[in-house]
Amino acid sequence: MKVLVIGGTGPTGIPLVQGLVDRGHDVTLLNRGLHPKPEQASVPTITADPYDEASLVAALGDTTWDVVVAMYGRLRRIAELTKGRCGHFVSVGGVPAYRGWTDAWQHDPPGLPVPVKEDADLVEDPAIDEKGYRIVRTEAAVFSAHPDATHFRYPYIYGPHQVVPREWSIVRRILDGRRRIVVADEGLTLHHHGYTENCAAAVLLGIEHPERSAGTIFNAADEEVLTVRQVVELCAAALDAELEIVSMPYDLAVPAWPLLAQPLPTHRVLDLTRLHHQLGHRDLVPARQALPLTAQWLAEHRPAPGGQEELVLTDPFDYAAEDALMDSWLAARASVVVPTFAERPSWGLAYSGPHGRPRTQKEFVE
Repeated sequence: MKVLVIGGTGPTGIPLVQGLVDRGHDVTLLNRGLHPKPEQASVPTITADPYDEASLVAALGDTTWDVVVAMYGRLRRIAELTKGRCGHFVSVGGVPAYRGWTDAWQHDPPGLPVPVKEDADLVEDPAIDEKGYRIVRTEAAVFSAHPDATHFRYPYIYGPHQVVPREWSIVRRILDGRRRIVVADEGLTLHHHGYTENCAAAVLLGIEHPERSAGTIFNAADEEVLTVRQVVELCAAALDAELEIVSMPYDLAVPAWPLLAQPLPTHRVLDLTRLHHQLGHRDLVPARQALPLTAQWLAEHRPAPGGQEELVLTDPFDYAAEDALMDSWLAARASVVVPTFAERPSWGLAYSGPHGRPRTQKEFVE
């Protein structure tokens, strides 16, 4: 197929373009040429600004394509300008389209439904969330121009070349010799992410199988949703480090807020049923392997201290303040006396795991 990829040099664009080339498709990139990748040196590139309509019109000319993949730029305008000029339009957007993804207080009690399906409530009022509203209206424009389009909603992406590397908050502390890290509420928050290769593989399926994907919106993310604590533990193990995890209540665990990426410790989990069953996607790299790979990559490609990545993460790496906070919390916790209960609370008689109800028979008998 003759495929135009708009963008293509970002975290998921790199493996997507490679997958298209490996499968023998005729691929052309269109981007500003500001972030060329060595592995894409042999891929023809049209230099244009996908955010500038005049630049895009001039670059597209009168060429037609079997598939246009829009991963970057003003998606609404790209969809309009390619109307009638491609057999299949495939685009990538974001999960802030869902009402409450960026504002958990939109639900009562606060917190998104778990998991979030593609037909969940969307942001229909700009007063609630202007960014989410723009995303929803852009999606509508895509399907207005291309009724048989395929659209993917991404959560945060992790892996090589990510400009918002959540894992850097963990990796840098390890590289700086830290041996303690703060997490909120035992680090049990579930926040769906997608590894670069996994999400690229999902989009590739959508491109190559329009009979399954046309006219459809898909959530795209890892099959397994890891807790914040699991993310910390996997990154530490990947770098052969031991980190003491200091759990604090969310409102006190200020250094842990960049890992949560939202002002509440509630869950953000996507329903992937449609992606798995309709499109037939499965992860190329399980999350428990992808996290260590990401941690190792970051250790080898360290973001500059105080650079763009840390600016976007809003993590000051203020270790003196962190130590003072942890020491104060641990001292306060040590002073708490648990009283003797007349009847000690437990986990319920239905629980039969460790420290639960004892066996009625010492040995199992068939």
